[in-house]
Amino acid sequence: MNSRAPLLALACATLISGLHAPAAAQSLRLPFAAAPAPARAVPAGPRAADYIVAVVNSEPITNNEVRMRMARFEQQLVAAGQEIPPRPVFMQQVLERLIAEKAQLQLARENNLRIEESAIDLAEQNIARSNQMDVTELRRQIVLEGMTVAGYREDLRNQLLLTRLREREVEPRIRISDLELDQFLREQQGRTDISAFDLNLGHILVAVPETATPAQVATAREKALRVMQRARAGEDYAKLARENSDASGAATSGGLTGRRPADSLPPIFLQAVQALPEGGVADPIRTTAGFHILKVVEKKRNIALPGATVEQSRARHILLRPGPQLTEAQAVARLADFKKRVEAGQADFAQLARDFSQDASARAGGELGWTSPGSFVPEFEEALNQLKPGQISSPLISRFGVHLVQLMERRQATLTQREQRDMVRSALREKKLDEAYAQWTQEVRGRAFVEMRDAPQ
Repeated sequence: MNSRAPLLALACATLISGLHAPAAAQSLRLPFAAAPAPARAVPAGPRAADYIVAVVNSEPITNNEVRMRMARFEQQLVAAGQEIPPRPVFMQQVLERLIAEKAQLQLARENNLRIEESAIDLAEQNIARSNQMDVTELRRQIVLEGMTVAGYREDLRNQLLLTRLREREVEPRIRISDLELDQFLREQQGRTDISAFDLNLGHILVAVPETATPAQVATAREKALRVMQRARAGEDYAKLARENSDASGAATSGGLTGRRPADSLPPIFLQAVQALPEGGVADPIRTTAGFHILKVVEKKRNIALPGATVEQSRARHILLRPGPQLTEAQAVARLADFKKRVEAGQADFAQLARDFSQDASARAGGELGWTSPGSFVPEFEEALNQLKPGQISSPLISRFGVHLVQLMERRQATLTQREQRDMVRSALREKKLDEAYAQWTQEVRGRAFVEMRDAPQ
């Protein structure tokens, strides 16, 4: 399991970065720092005027599918502070995205790939947790945004299917030579631009209704300026977010968006914070969602240099690999039972790992040793990052199987040259994976028979 191959997974997907992002990598979280859902709702079902706009290998794409996807992307782009393309361009981008997805889903079915209900349940739980809510609240929010729960779960199934297809078809293409690694390191050494950093932003949204009057806009602007001034004066930012932010999850997250690569942020946000040091607060930013007050809570180089201090984790896990004798759902249930028994003091984690874990760490009681950030696939690493020493995660699914993870301890450690190379290899692999995925997507699209019918409206 201790693979260095990153996988862009649903539970740890980054915020929406544009319509050209790989389908399997698109975020299935609620919109980043979302305002209350816009008044216009996504159509919930077929409309009388529906018609076919394209056929992909005999499977139709309807006008309503394009409209629904456009509405969903529009909400996400608005909430993320990104500009919506001109309508004809936007519509064509969405249609092309749907064509590519149809072709890939057909390929997945041809390869007999399947997603069990247990995997969808886990994805739904992870998405709810990442948005600081429970599944019931998540489903309520989904309905408020114009989707049905069944439709949302079907979208989850399709995105999981696309992710697994990507793992199977694209990841084996990636190879990182030592020569490439050395060249990449030389290029990174002298970089000082903002894209060389990961940022954790504090975010407060003062929402402005779409139909706001000039007086309402002025009132919201004044409130945003007051909040900014209080933040710059040193008031507790998390408290300010809980009391003033209209962004979803602010009450529980304290406005923190989580550490992520700077160039994955909406351009308007990145422009506002790129010159700020840690602790800096930007002037309010105006988008169609309202006024955003951003604080740079953390700013770290995304390629740590030898001698830098990093936080390392020591963890252990139990891995069950689904197969003919063990379904994914059964593996999840068995690991959930293991967790209950360990937490109740009725079983020992290390002994369970020795008896049942299906990887090389079993003989060591599941121990994975001390690891630096980026050592594991993202869904595993995200679960690990959420744990406190001694805590055990819920069962999680990765390309390797189903895991139960326990964090044993953390430490601050000086990064050795070898550890740096391991971290950089993971980062470079992820970069090449995205490039290979884009090329593979074009190949699949090129092999599909696509008949364009009436233009979408």
